[in-house]
Amino acid sequence: MTYCLGIKVKEGLVAIADSRITSGTDTTIKKKVTIEQKDGFSLFIMTSGLRSVRDKAIVYFTELLETQEYNKLYKAVNAFGEQVKRAAEEDRVALEKAGFKFDLNTIIGGQLKDDNEHKLFLLYPEGNWVELGLGAPYVVIGNSGHGKAILNRVLNENSSMKLALKAGFLSFDSTRVSSNNVDFPIDVVLYKKDTYQLVEQRYEARDMSSVSDQWDEELKRALANISEEWMEAAFSKLPETKEKEEEKTV
Repeated sequence: MTYCLGIKVKEGLVAIADSRITSGTDTTIKKKVTIEQKDGFSLFIMTSGLRSVRDKAIVYFTELLETQEYNKLYKAVNAFGEQVKRAAEEDRVALEKAGFKFDLNTIIGGQLKDDNEHKLFLLYPEGNWVELGLGAPYVVIGNSGHGKAILNRVLNENSSMKLALKAGFLSFDSTRVSSNNVDFPIDVVLYKKDTYQLVEQRYEARDMSSVSDQWDEELKRALANISEEWMEAAFSKLPETKEKEEEKTV
């Protein structure tokens, strides 16, 4: 399974990808984010699904960039979608015969020279896509069920990139502790609007252990500080214990 998160705020883009690859009982570490960068051209690609399909689509797209130029990100997304469909046509029958489902989902973010701002897209296995924007500042692919709560509560388009990365890491951490197929190391990609310069950083478990521990303690403190007055309506209905009843009769 995979955890890949893309966040778009007014300031820029934040992306997080885990690196765990699971095949049966075997677990390996492989990078899940690809960066393509040159003058007036900055984009990243993150995928979830079969690794072999992902690698083939990436190779096809990288070769395409050697001969084709794109001035807007949606055009590059369309081009990558065509390579995904090409890989599907080549491999779908064999994969399904072997019991595998063609299920490559992709997050693509960045900014090309004629884009008026940074962009974030979710590309489906069929090659169609949606653009993330107002009201939808983030997208998760892969193991997405455990880490959405904090993102939904704190993120909006006006959030800073630092807050987005902080919430994004805690979202990943919540997923990690709830699932055995998502884990460190994680790769973080940052893009500031109109800079055409992506930066990347890898974090190991040891780098983030203090943050995880602090979050655990903060959650416990917050829970302890939640008012309990509202509980009385329910707890007052509980019957007395036998000992309490005996005390009343003495």
